[in-house]
Amino acid sequence: MPQPFAPQRFFNRSFFGSAACAALLGFTAFAAHVAHAAERLPTIAPEQYTAEQKKAAEDFVAARGVPISGPFEPLMHSPQVMGLARSMGDYLRFRSALGNTLSELVILVTARAWTQDYEWFVHYPIALKAGIKKDIADAIADGRQPVGMSDDEDIVYAFSTELHRNKRVSDATFARAEKRFGKKGVIDLTGINGYYTLLAMQLNAAQYAIPADAKKLPRLPE
Repeated sequence: MPQPFAPQRFFNRSFFGSAACAALLGFTAFAAHVAHAAERLPTIAPEQYTAEQKKAAEDFVAARGVPISGPFEPLMHSPQVMGLARSMGDYLRFRSALGNTLSELVILVTARAWTQDYEWFVHYPIALKAGIKKDIADAIADGRQPVGMSDDEDIVYAFSTELHRNKRVSDATFARAEKRFGKKGVIDLTGINGYYTLLAMQLNAAQYAIPADAKKLPRLPE
């Protein structure tokens, strides 16, 4: 099973390349989304933070090593929720029993289930870098059953897909997941689906914008 990894290592070296690049990317993302933020829950400029928002932002940077961006921007309208969501994500994204590669597969399934363009825009390249095959990710984007998945990927995909589509998991699918990942792994697998559903719901409710040149997920029949 892939080993979990630390968020600082992921952000500062594996994905962004350096702490300086991470900070620059975070600033660029902040500036872009200030300009394009939906009026429902506009991004709050740091100089306008309340004391609670400032503390939540400081805790975020201390934990993640990058400025607030993405779903955490609308969540800053309730800094307590933002802080708790960040804390939960620190574990589910970076230290779960599934490891990073499988967790990214779950995130793609969740983003597709909620047609959440920003979540997909961010995690599609991360998933590919983590080891998810492009053909598998593209099939999920198109709403197709992926082919060529590993046994672990097949278990995680089936569990997550059933959970989103049927609102429950069959006995057979649950048993496969429990046998492979144990009870803790099943809890973590369910937790990742639930956590990224929370973020997808917040982003959809806020009508959070993606960059103008970003590709949206195909709109599938309801």
